[in-house]
Formats: sequence, structure tokens, C-alpha cells
Amino acid sequence: MSRDERGFALIVVLLVLAVVGVVGAEFAYSMRLEAAAVRAYKDGIIGTHLAEAAVAQATREIVADAPYVTADERGLLTFYTRERQELPRPAREKVEFGGGLYSYRLSDEEARINLNTSAPDRIDRLLRELGFDKSVRDTIGDSLQDWRDPNDLHRLNGAESDDYYLKLPVPYRAKNANLDSARELLQIRGVTPEIYNGAPDRPGLAGAVTVKTAGQININTATPLVLAALGLSAAEISEIEQARHAQPYAAVPAKFGGRGLAAQTRTFRIEADGIVDGRVAARITAIVQRRDGSPPSVVVLEWSALR
Repeated sequence: MSRDERGFALIVVLLVLAVVGVVGAEFAYSMRLEAAAVRAYKDGIIGTHLAEAAVAQATREIVADAPYVTADERGLLTFYTRERQELPRPAREKVEFGGGLYSYRLSDEEARINLNTSAPDRIDRLLRELGFDKSVRDTIGDSLQDWRDPNDLHRLNGAESDDYYLKLPVPYRAKNANLDSARELLQIRGVTPEIYNGAPDRPGLAGAVTVKTAGQININTATPLVLAALGLSAAEISEIEQARHAQPYAAVPAKFGGRGLAAQTRTFRIEADGIVDGRVAARITAIVQRRDGSPPSVVVLEWSALR
């Protein structure tokens, strides 16, 4: 074999080895991707079961014979018996269970303002307390009313299908009915994700509004923001906070009557995480309502699952 032939053979061998190396690397990469996908799917399934276990544990707290609740400065709920005796708060953070951990947070849905039943001035006060100027408040307030009312006539600062929503890059129609979920606010003119979810320097509407209650606000759990939106003064809010810190109100005092307040609650929000290998693999948000009976039960009003 001549030198040229040997050189050519060497080049062919090197090319073959290069191709084999590329194919092998591609195969190994594909296997890693497939293994990662399988692991993520498995973690998602386990995480979902863990989050569901957290919802079940939260439900056990809700159905207990404890009609009164208060919230501490972090918003964590404590349940009280009919005699207003405080019940021990069970572990809610990173509880070991079934090959992972779960965490859950309970909040009082009846500490929020109902978008479907509140008068426009209450929504305006809420937006004002959040720090928004009049033009933003007027746009959101009028657009919310237009979204809910049955006609296609828009208010001065509002919006309806033909004049606004159908002209958007992704067009849709105004609902012309009550909201089914508070997240519908994101479809309404004037409500941006920052206004809804909040920003580092300002809370959002999401933590202060609901559509799943009868409309009354629990005096024992409402935040100062919500109480201010009801028209209470700073002195009245301070009085309420001090009193309920010592013991929950058994009834709304006469001086606060006519403000849309109640002292008990039946509707709760559960935010549950399933944690696998140190990360949140699944998250469930459920709004549930306690129903009296023998035994008592809960009805799911809204359910959202992410993984």
C-alpha cells in the first residue's frame, strides 16, 4: 500500500471515529434528556400527591368545631373554639410525608372584598389605599362595572367589546356577567399584572379580592387595607386590631354595625406545595367552603393545580 493510500485510509478512519463520537454524544445527550423528563414527570406526580395531602390536612383544620379564626401579622390563621379557646396550630411548613415534604398556607377568603357584590366606591377606596391615582382608579372601576353589566354601553372611563376588547391584538369579548374567578381581573381594562399581583413596593389586588363569598368581611381576619376600603378610620382599625389580638370578636360590636362586617367565616383559601428533592414540584390553590352537618364537610369552589 502506497503512502497516499495509507494517508487516505487514516483520514477515513478518523472520519469514522468522529462520526461515531458525534453519534455517541448525541445518543448520550438524548438519554440524559429522556431521563430528566422521566424524573420531572415522576417528581410532578409525587409532588401533586404531596400537595393533595396538604390540602387534606388543611381541610381537617377547617372542618373542626372552631367557628372563629384570627390572623397574625404574617397572615397565619389560628382557629378558636366556640368558647373562643385557642387551638394549637399544627405544623404547616415542610412536613415530611410519603417520600417528600408538603407545606400549606390557610387564609380567610371572607377577609377579602367581593368584586361581584361590592359597590363601586368600595373598589375605589381599595385602589386608593393601594396608592393608585384617580385616572387608574376610574378606568378600573368603570371597566369592572362594564365587564359585569349585561349591556354593551361603556361608561366614561370603561370598556366594552366593540370599542376596546375586540380591538386588542388577541381579541375577546367582555363577559357581561359576574366574575367567576378573581383572576378575571387580568382581562379587564386597566388591570395590569403588576396591579393584580403587586410589586416590591406595593401589594396587589390578588390578596385583597375574591368572588367566592357572600360579601361580608370577617372583622377578625380582615387586613388594615381591606378595613380601610370599607370606610373605617385609622383609629377604628387600630382598635379592631388590638381587640382581636387578645381574643377574636364573638360578634361585631354595634359601633361597627352597617359596615358589611361579620365575626365568623366559612370560606377559606388553601395554598399547598408538594416538595420533592428540595424544590416545589407541584402547587395547588383551592378555595373551599365549610358546610355544617354530621359530620361537617367542605365544598371546593375553585381549584387550580400547577406542576
